[in-house]
Amino acid sequence: MTLLDEYKTHLQNEDLSALTVIGYVADTRLFMDWFAKNNREEFALENVTPSDVREYRSYLQNGQGFKATTVNRKLASLSSLMNWGIESGRISSNPAAKMKYVKQAVQSPKWLDKNEQYALQRAMEKDVQLAQLRYPKRWVTRRRDMSIVTFMLNTGLRLSETISLKLDDLEISERKGQVLVRQGKGNKERIVPLNADAREALNEWLKVRPVTNCSRLWLSIESTTDEGLTGRAVQRVLKRYGQDADIEKLTPHVLRHSFAKNLTNKGVGIEKVAQLLGHGNLNTTQIYIKPDFKDLEKAVED
Repeated sequence: MTLLDEYKTHLQNEDLSALTVIGYVADTRLFMDWFAKNNREEFALENVTPSDVREYRSYLQNGQGFKATTVNRKLASLSSLMNWGIESGRISSNPAAKMKYVKQAVQSPKWLDKNEQYALQRAMEKDVQLAQLRYPKRWVTRRRDMSIVTFMLNTGLRLSETISLKLDDLEISERKGQVLVRQGKGNKERIVPLNADAREALNEWLKVRPVTNCSRLWLSIESTTDEGLTGRAVQRVLKRYGQDADIEKLTPHVLRHSFAKNLTNKGVGIEKVAQLLGHGNLNTTQIYIKPDFKDLEKAVED
């Protein structure tokens, strides 16, 4: 068994995903090939020096022209290989221990601006109207789709939090409402108020929600058994709406970011935004008040 095969077995035993293992192995193979060509000697863990690590980083960044994220991923793979070398007794020190990663420009998360939110709303309305007119059996499904997307855009809930909601988690009246998020990140509960748009979306769905033994708020209507809606199904809905509204890569996270951005644009304090999103650290929320490229363009034009 080759060194690379042994390392691959180690990664698999670490219970990493198959794609992660494939990526680590590919990155390791790239470094081994580079080492042999650059130094004109056969690769061995004990032959790798800190100078090799620095030269390899320069090769990735300048010779190959990889972006910072790609360079850092490959350097992380190299560091993992060397740590395994220490754990397995093959080497006594990690030549990549003092390696410096490439500094990355912090990018703002993608969110929908006002025009994109309008386009999304219009696409959903057209979809529901068309279904009601031509496909009455499909209309309830499309009503659910519009309701859940509107709900996520106006609450900022994560996808997992949204599909885990139960009917008992809702408190809703004509003028106010709230939802209890029981399965938040880190198993933290929080209560999220419902604005008028979220309440309307929920009421429209509850009017047509099939009577079932399932306690979940969002149902898989097409299923022959009583079961809740899956995350993959929601992602398919967003992909379809994104295509209809000409929005590239419409995802649950984009809806969550848009909710946060809408709040900060209205002057809502970061502490309140953090609490609504279920962030335990304000640093996580800071990114939502960082200007994106559109904000910078507008600033320059102004």
